Amino acid sequence: MDGSIQIYHGTGRGKTTAALGLGIRAAAEGKQVIMVQFLKGKNNHTLEYLKKLEPELQIFRFERAGCVFSDLSPEEQREQVANIQTALSYTKKVLDTCQCDVLILDEIFGLIDYGIITVEELYNLVSIKNDSMDVILTGRKMPDAFMNLADCIYSITAEKENDREILD
Repeated sequence: MDGSIQIYHGTGRGKTTAALGLGIRAAAEGKQVIMVQFLKGKNNHTLEYLKKLEPELQIFRFERAGCVFSDLSPEEQREQVANIQTALSYTKKVLDTCQCDVLILDEIFGLIDYGIITVEELYNLVSIKNDSMDVILTGRKMPDAFMNLADCIYSITAEKENDREILD
């Protein structure tokens, strides 16, 4: 995974889990891992548990709402967009300063779906990565523009899904 761009996309569950698994493996090898999560809301018990892996693996969420973006009122969405812009600025700083060995941008493609950033803006952001840094992007819909930028692309789809709550 040296200096690669990897993408996990699709409608199935497990994109975040796959990216996080790579992050944990990298942290176990002594690498610094930063995960920035977008559009997740702030309620998550897993996030609290993962704090035990700091400082090798750090997870950041800049959004403050207790639910997902699509469930927010227009005013709350505007507030969240401001928080997301802060997260994007932080992401740019991490990329500019080579602050980590592995950067995971979880649900980053959703920002395009909601019109928060354009495909070109995300492409330009990811393109500034250092050759030694691994970047992992997740989200439901991968823009076609990323086909040639990525070293590895994984499409996650469900062949069978139960309605009961399962791990994501």
